[in-house]
Amino acid sequence: MQVLSEEECWARLDATEIGRMAYHLADEVHIAPVNYAVADGKIIFRTAEGSKLLGVVMNEDVAFEIDRIDDEDEAAWSVIARGKAHILEGQDARDTDNLRLRPWISSEKFNVVAIHVAELSGREFHLARPWRHMIPDEA
Repeated sequence: MQVLSEEECWARLDATEIGRMAYHLADEVHIAPVNYAVADGKIIFRTAEGSKLLGVVMNEDVAFEIDRIDDEDEAAWSVIARGKAHILEGQDARDTDNLRLRPWISSEKFNVVAIHVAELSGREFHLARPWRHMIPDEA
């Protein structure tokens, strides 16, 4: 296992487009995929009215995670950010129009949320996967 530096974590966040945000809602923890962009040390995403937005309004403490598995190199990595999420309004929200931040599905998402990252950690792993020798070769 290799611990990723803060710079490596930000670089991987910047190079990835989809992650998962964990948030609190009604005494439960929820997790939802979001497409996002990174700007000025923040993770920014758009959302429609619904549970993610309500969760952020009710409790700003969130966690955000991205990961990747590379079967060819037998490696995997994960980056986790923790922080506080806030709805951006006015000029702050309009400033995000220049980010690569558009809905992946055909739904209107007018609310812009920024996660102000307070803690960032990442790990990279070599995958041993000893069971792989038991998988028959495809002929």
